[in-house]
Amino acid sequence: MDASATDAGTADATRRANSRTTAGNRAGAARLAARLLLAAVLAYAGLVKIGDLTEAGRTVALYRIVPDGWAQLVGGVLPFVEVALALLLVAGLATRAAAAGAAVLLVAYAAAIASVWARGMSIDCGCFGGGGTLSGGAARGYALDIARDLLLLGAAALLVRNPRTRYALDSWVLDPKE
Repeated sequence: MDASATDAGTADATRRANSRTTAGNRAGAARLAARLLLAAVLAYAGLVKIGDLTEAGRTVALYRIVPDGWAQLVGGVLPFVEVALALLLVAGLATRAAAAGAAVLLVAYAAAIASVWARGMSIDCGCFGGGGTLSGGAARGYALDIARDLLLLGAAALLVRNPRTRYALDSWVLDPKE
């Protein structure tokens, strides 16, 4: 084998290695962005609702999915679950479990919104606080709310499948240095 063939083989191997590294960096950045986006949305949604738990319960009742007696409990607990999941995601601790929990919530939220839409009801989703019947019985387009939840569900699914991200406590817990 001559030197030019060896040099070409080495250069080709270097290009392949650099390509894998670049693709790995992009995938890692996407997972980090997914983790932080999911955390930010959950934290904001939860903190806004914690400010008025009675209103959160009333909003849950408007969906007419759970009995009125349970609506206040569900509305009072969900914001704390959202904030807890957000804290785990920000820290990168138990990332797979937190992302799975977020995925369950997002599926439930999308299903609840679709249910309201299918029943012809006209309410504000209350996703980020507030919520309630829209004034004047105005029809509500729910497509954007569902699309948002499905996009966030995609981020959660990405993290369930591959939870390892940069700047995460999982790295220290799962890969301890000796």
